[in-house]
Amino acid sequence: MALSSLSLRLAGCGALLVFASATPAWSMADAPAPDAATVQPAPDALPPMLQDFDAYMDNVCKTFKVPGIAVAIVKDGKVVLEKGYGLREAGKPDPVDAHTLFAIASNTKAFTAAALQMLAEQGKVDMDARVTDYLPWFQMSDPYVTHEMRVRDLLAHRSGLSLGAGDLLYWPPTSYTTKDVVERLAKVPLANGFRSHYAYDNILFAVATLVIEKVSGQSYADYVRQHIFQPVGMDESLIDMTYLKPGMDYAMGHALFDFKDLKPVPPMAWLNDPGAGGIYASVHDLAKWMNVQLAGGVLPGNDASGKPRRLFSQDSQNQMWTVLTPIPVSKPPIPELQPLMPNFSGYGEGWFLSDYHGQKLVWHTGGWPGMVSRLTLVPGQNLGVVVLTNQESGAAFNAVTYRVLDAYLNAANKTDWTAVYEKATQHAHGDADDSWKKHEAERNAGSKPSLPLAGYAGTYRDPWYGDIVISDEGGKLRLRFSKTRQLIGTMEPWQHDVFIVRWDDRALNADAFVNFALDDDGHVREVRMQPISPLTDFSFDFQDLRLVPLKEAKAD
Repeated sequence: MALSSLSLRLAGCGALLVFASATPAWSMADAPAPDAATVQPAPDALPPMLQDFDAYMDNVCKTFKVPGIAVAIVKDGKVVLEKGYGLREAGKPDPVDAHTLFAIASNTKAFTAAALQMLAEQGKVDMDARVTDYLPWFQMSDPYVTHEMRVRDLLAHRSGLSLGAGDLLYWPPTSYTTKDVVERLAKVPLANGFRSHYAYDNILFAVATLVIEKVSGQSYADYVRQHIFQPVGMDESLIDMTYLKPGMDYAMGHALFDFKDLKPVPPMAWLNDPGAGGIYASVHDLAKWMNVQLAGGVLPGNDASGKPRRLFSQDSQNQMWTVLTPIPVSKPPIPELQPLMPNFSGYGEGWFLSDYHGQKLVWHTGGWPGMVSRLTLVPGQNLGVVVLTNQESGAAFNAVTYRVLDAYLNAANKTDWTAVYEKATQHAHGDADDSWKKHEAERNAGSKPSLPLAGYAGTYRDPWYGDIVISDEGGKLRLRFSKTRQLIGTMEPWQHDVFIVRWDDRALNADAFVNFALDDDGHVREVRMQPISPLTDFSFDFQDLRLVPLKEAKAD
C-alpha cells in the first residue's frame, strides 16, 4: 500500500525522508518519569502555533481526504493533547476520539525491539548471539549470512535482502504460519552484501517474533500484552484485529480504489508476522508509551521498595536508539521539502533516527491497507507526537507531525506543511502518470500473443513463495496466488507475450505486468512479474518472483 513513495509498512523513508550518517546513543538519565494522568489540559497549555490546531486538522482531513485522524502530544512527562478528528468510517456518524483503535502496523517494530531487550536484561537472549543459537533450523539463502546473522541484525534492515523481499509470504494475508514464513526465507535471494547498506524489510521481524516466543515460552501476543501493555497501562491496545468486536471503538481503514475512489477496506490481521506490524492502539495508550520511552524506560509509580519501576534499562534504550544502519540522505522530490532533510539518518533497533532543527528525532511510521501512522520522539525536548489515520496518506501524518514539531522547535517559522505535502503528493502522482504514458508510448499495440491463451495456462512455482495458477476460463486468463486469497485477477494481453493482471480487489492498487519467456520450442520457460505503477506499495515484491512451469520446478 503506497503512500506515494512512502510505503505503509516502510517506516517513512521514500519521498520525504531518506537520510544518512550515524549518531551516538542519547542519554536520558536525568529525564523525569512520565505522569500517569491523562487529563485533557486547557487550550492555553498548547504553544502559540497550535492555538488554531483544530482548524489546521480540519484542513488536513479535507486536503488529503482522510475521514479520521487521532493525535496525541506529550511534553515533559505530561499529556498536552490527545484528541480525535473526523469519523471512524466515512458516511457514518461515529467520531474518532482519543480511545479509537487504529492499526499502527510498523510502529509495532519498536515493541518487538523492546521485548528482545527486556529478555536480554533477564539473560534469556543475547542480542549479539547467532540467531541459530535460538532457532537452529533458521536459514538465509547464503550460508555465511545464516551463520553470522545475530539477533540484533533482525531489527536493523541490513541483512542483504532487497527492499520488501519476501513480503508476499505474509501480506496480503496468506495461509502460511509464522514458521512457514521464516522457513521459506531460506529461498529468498539476497540482493546486497550482508550489513553493507540499508534496505527495509519486514520478514526478519517474523524471525524476531519466533526468537521472542522461543526464549519466553509465550506467544508473541501474550508476551507483549503481559510484559509491555500491562506495565505501561496500555489497557486498550490489541495485538491484531481478531480481537476487535462489534461495538468497539475502532477505526475503519479507507483506500483510494484504483488510486481515485475513496472506499472503506476491512480490518486486516497480520497473524503470521505480528512482530513486524500486528498492533492496534489508540493515541491515549500511545501517549503512555511515548512517555515511558522519553523517560528512558521508567514506568509511572514506584515498586514495593519505593524505587522507580522500569520497563527496560537506560542501557537497553541506548542500544535501541543507536544507529546500526546508516541511511543515505536523498534529494527531496520538491524544493519545499528541503528544510526537512536531515544532517544524519539511520536505523537503530526498531526506530529511525535523524535530526530536525538541531534536535535528534526517534521515530517510525507504519501502515497497511487503509491506515497509516507516525510516532515521533524528540528526546532533547522530552517531546512526543503520534498521528494515527484511517486513510493511506503519509502526507497527512507528516503535515500534522511537522506542524507540532515546529510549534516546539521552530516557532519563528509557521510553514503550511499541508500545502507543501499536497504539492509533493501531486508531484508523485504526476510521476506515476508519466510512467504510464511511457509504457503506452513503448507498446506495440498491434502485436499478438505467441500462443493461444491455453498455452499460457498452468501451475507455476517460485522457490520461496510457492505456486501460482493461471487458468483459461471462458476465453480469459485468470491468475491466482495459491496462498493469498486477495491476489486473484484477470489477465489481459498487453503486447507480445506480456500481459497485465488486474486484481479483483481494486483496493490493492497493485496491477502488474506478467511477462512470459518462451523456450526454443515455443513453450513457457519462465514467468516474471513487475508492478505497473511506481505508487504501488513495495511489499508487492512481484519482481522477486522467478516462476517456472511446475513440471520443470519438480525436475529441479
